[in-house]
Amino acid sequence: MTSLDLFQDQPRTSWIEALDDGAVVLRAFVHAQEAVLLREVAAITAVSPFRNLTTPGGLRMSVAMTNCGELGWVSDRSGYRYDAVDPLTQQRWPALPASFNELAMRAAAAAGYDAFHPEACLINRYEPGTRLSLHRDQDEEDASAPIVSVSVGAAATFLWGGLRRSDRTQRVRLESGDVVVWGGTSRFVYHGVAPLKESVHPLTGAERINLTFRRVRQRAVPYISTH
Repeated sequence: MTSLDLFQDQPRTSWIEALDDGAVVLRAFVHAQEAVLLREVAAITAVSPFRNLTTPGGLRMSVAMTNCGELGWVSDRSGYRYDAVDPLTQQRWPALPASFNELAMRAAAAAGYDAFHPEACLINRYEPGTRLSLHRDQDEEDASAPIVSVSVGAAATFLWGGLRRSDRTQRVRLESGDVVVWGGTSRFVYHGVAPLKESVHPLTGAERINLTFRRVRQRAVPYISTH
């Protein structure tokens, strides 16, 4: 066993790292749940497989994705949108697992956003060399709800920018088990993921799985961060 293997076998300690106003990184927040989350992902993708979507401009996205929950985020030449039906299977998306819902609510609360109830979970699969260009999540009606983003598998470099695409970006290393939560004044910050570097994780190999939880429809009571 190498020294790297020994390091990866050690449990990580959780702590909260401030990222921006209304945005935090919950370090190692789900480190102990990685295997459970991956089993849920396998069950979901057996019903609604990973696929590479097309942008409205006709470009093929490098990151493969699928969804679970009441709504799923999709993209094609007609635009970006949420839909209750998987266009690949013509069936409703798989239900949001109870473990996913509990995780999203617990992470949001830890970041100061109480009573978060996600309606959609985007599941992205990154392979070495794939990336996510700078963008902001703006297809949701409820802009008061936070975004909860969970990393499992290979480490990645998260790009955190500003309210303009041209703003300078921070490079934040995300390890397996880390969770990023942002909302409030940071809700529409541009963000992305740098090209995934070659690495090996005990559970996913060279791949990284990202779960992004979102509230889509308007809620009567807005979310207010206590942090």
